[in-house]
Amino acid sequence: MEHVHLAAEEDDLYSGYNDYNPTFDSEELDNDAGFQQAVRTSHGRRPPMTAKFPGTAIGGRALGTSFGVESRFGSESRLLKSRMPMASSMGRPMTGAVQDGAARPMTAVRAAGYSSAMTRGSTFDPLGQSKGPAPPLEGKSEDTPDEKVKILEKKVNDLIEESCLAHGRGDLQLSLDRAKEAGRKERALVRQREQSGNADHINLDLTYSVLFNLATQYANNDMYAEALNTYQVIVKNKMFSNAGRLKVNMANIYFKQKNYPKAIKFYRMALDQISNSHKEMRIKIMQNIGVVFIRMGQYSDAITSFEHIMSESPNIKTGFNLILCYYAIGDRERMKKAFQKLICVPLGIDEEDKYIPPNDDTHANLVIEAIKNDKLHQMERERKALAEKFIMTSAKLIAPSIEATFAAGFDWCVDMVKSSQYVELANDLEINKAITYLRQRDFNQLEAVETLKTFEKKDSRVKSAAATNLSFLYFLEKDYDQADRYADLAMTADRYNPAALINKGNTVFVKKDYEKAAEFYKEALRNDSSCTEALYNLGLTYKRLGRLEESLDCFLKLHAILRNSAQVMWQLANLFEMLEDPHQAIEWLMQLITVTPTDPQVLAKLGELYDSEGDKSQAFQYYQESFRYFPSNIDVIEWLGAYYIDTQFCEKAIQYFERATLIQPTQVKWQLMVASCYRRSGNYQKALETYKDIHRKFPENVECLRFLVRLCTDMGMKEVQDYATKLKKVEKMKEIREQRVKSAREGSARGTRREGSASSEVDVKAVSHPEPKHSPLLDQGRDSGHSSHGTSAKGERLSAKMRALPGSNEPYEASSQRDIDASYVDPLGAPMERPKTAAKKRNEDDDFADEELGDDLLPE
Repeated sequence: MEHVHLAAEEDDLYSGYNDYNPTFDSEELDNDAGFQQAVRTSHGRRPPMTAKFPGTAIGGRALGTSFGVESRFGSESRLLKSRMPMASSMGRPMTGAVQDGAARPMTAVRAAGYSSAMTRGSTFDPLGQSKGPAPPLEGKSEDTPDEKVKILEKKVNDLIEESCLAHGRGDLQLSLDRAKEAGRKERALVRQREQSGNADHINLDLTYSVLFNLATQYANNDMYAEALNTYQVIVKNKMFSNAGRLKVNMANIYFKQKNYPKAIKFYRMALDQISNSHKEMRIKIMQNIGVVFIRMGQYSDAITSFEHIMSESPNIKTGFNLILCYYAIGDRERMKKAFQKLICVPLGIDEEDKYIPPNDDTHANLVIEAIKNDKLHQMERERKALAEKFIMTSAKLIAPSIEATFAAGFDWCVDMVKSSQYVELANDLEINKAITYLRQRDFNQLEAVETLKTFEKKDSRVKSAAATNLSFLYFLEKDYDQADRYADLAMTADRYNPAALINKGNTVFVKKDYEKAAEFYKEALRNDSSCTEALYNLGLTYKRLGRLEESLDCFLKLHAILRNSAQVMWQLANLFEMLEDPHQAIEWLMQLITVTPTDPQVLAKLGELYDSEGDKSQAFQYYQESFRYFPSNIDVIEWLGAYYIDTQFCEKAIQYFERATLIQPTQVKWQLMVASCYRRSGNYQKALETYKDIHRKFPENVECLRFLVRLCTDMGMKEVQDYATKLKKVEKMKEIREQRVKSAREGSARGTRREGSASSEVDVKAVSHPEPKHSPLLDQGRDSGHSSHGTSAKGERLSAKMRALPGSNEPYEASSQRDIDASYVDPLGAPMERPKTAAKKRNEDDDFADEELGDDLLPE
């Protein structure tokens, strides 16, 4: 206690805090003579002293840690401390001090590589590198059960990943194979755990992943029974948490199988197992339930589901489905309310104004340019386009039903849309109203025209669409001046409207200014390279100009876009025929009949080409098929009749000529052919009756009288004299008529100023009294009347060479001014093509691809 000092009350408790050892005063080092001398001389760079005793830092002099340090620096007046080591206040020996004549070993620096046993000359090697390289690490043994389990788990996970990647690439079979292999590996893993006694440590997450992936791949490969069994394994296992949600997947499979009652059952079971906190999931399941009820025709139950969704979390699709259900049950008032709810559904997208860059902020302009077409903005545009599509479709659906007239219904829809967030759709609805007028057969077309004319003073987009439709209407009415005027108006409002350019090109085309029409079609293609109507019309224009190679190039490009277009294939076949390449023409027609196998004109064209190539059997096959589908084509009937006569089967030719008689009862030649066939087949009595019947209908027909005279003479009948008298009288009348025609022609030739009009009158007279025309068969049959009855005379054949198909009988072409492609614009909705019947006859040069009430032609 002698060293313990108690502080007196009067002492300052905070004294001594500013006192410090002058040895540590570094501010006066510049003035310390001893320190400066040590720096300038070798006194401060002495070599270290060698250790005299092992384990000590300095030879025979033991130094203290702090109190035994000799101060070499400082002023001469400073008190030097003792060189001898001093004991601590607790009596602990100081480090490095000599105890009982022996030095204490140093151990504090051994970890850094020093040793108390180190002698002079030994190598400093703290890392032990002199001992050589370290021995290799011992490899893990894969024979242990834990290692085997880990390896199998890794293989199973790799197989699941490969299965998912294969499905992403569209390789469904490979994804299923990998899923099955993962299932086998997982079962082997479970057995491995059981054998090693670790059955309690089964990885349930891995088992769930394997089964879920396998069921999904079964469903993707349409193996619904296997998928359902796998889902049942998951659902029935109580160890899997939230497995009840997979009943939604099972319900989806039942929906695909059209097992709607079971689908609803499983949807409801899944709905019961999902808590109210998962609101979005419950809404989607209820929407599925409503769709299934629609498929079952239970609209009331579907309405209940959709109304609940619209009250909890309204969305566009549910609102549209609700309108469909009300339309199905015919509830007008609820249709109106549902439409009002539909246009009030929030889309959750930003306004387009934020994408308009300010003029003065460069940084903001750069940011807006970056986000103007990013993924988020694309998604917003798609969502808005989908909403506009549903609203337009709903308006067009309910407009004729909610009011007494469809016009009043459209007006109500337009008023509702104008007061909503979709104000820009009001003009499009007005245009749809005009187009609906066109589709209503019992309404006056002037209503559509007047409706469209109201848009002439609207903004450029709507004006261009309305003017395009007006141009189309006037074009159909063959009022080409008005069509041209509105086509110009549409082009002025929107020069980049391809439909307007096509209509302008069509109005120029009908004026036979083909070069200028081609320029408009080319401009339409420059504005929209996917405009198939412009490319089709350009090909037809080149065809009219005789530039067949360029026309062929256009249609080949079009065929690459429209692989199954019958019109394009027909044009290609026709072009190859004009280029005198019948084999290529036949190839394209063969492709065409794979698309329209029942088109009689295509089959007849194939028969004609094979006949020109000399293949009568193939020609007969295709002509026969053409006749089977369209038994009223006179050219086909004539060819088939001539074919049977040529092959000495006159009895079979009779049925074809009798059909021709029914089609053209005023043409005497078909009845004469029937009689000729009876005569050639040896049935003279039937032939005589047929000739008599022809004479009653056509008493002035010379051919009929001549055959009656010959048959009656051969058969020894009394009527021969009467028929001979009539024949002479008719022949005399014929000679008089021919003389009159000849004299009229001579008189017209002498007239100089009235030459054109005179010849015109003569022609009219000549046409007004036509001489009966006969086929080559009849002329030669008359010459062979003196031959034996069972044979046919030389040259008694009808040439099977068919004429080119007439302009009104082409299957894929329209008349020159009736079906030239004119473009309408229906601002929203899906494009529609005019249905083309297989047997429709068209002119091969004047067919234009019709752009029927087009919905997609308006630029965005």
